[in-house]
Amino acid sequence: MARKIQETPILTGKDAERFIKRMQETRTVSDEEIERVKKNYEYIMSIAKF
Repeated sequence: MARKIQETPILTGKDAERFIKRMQETRTVSDEEIERVKKNYEYIMSIAKF
């Protein structure tokens, strides 16, 4: 039998402030990284069976 899913804790105080600040920050990704991820995605999709 499956276990009950626990509630997600609510962030308050400094934890909440840190979370919001981190979610608002943008992250730059190099062209090489994007190309690597695309190649990995295409490879996985080529062997995946749906």
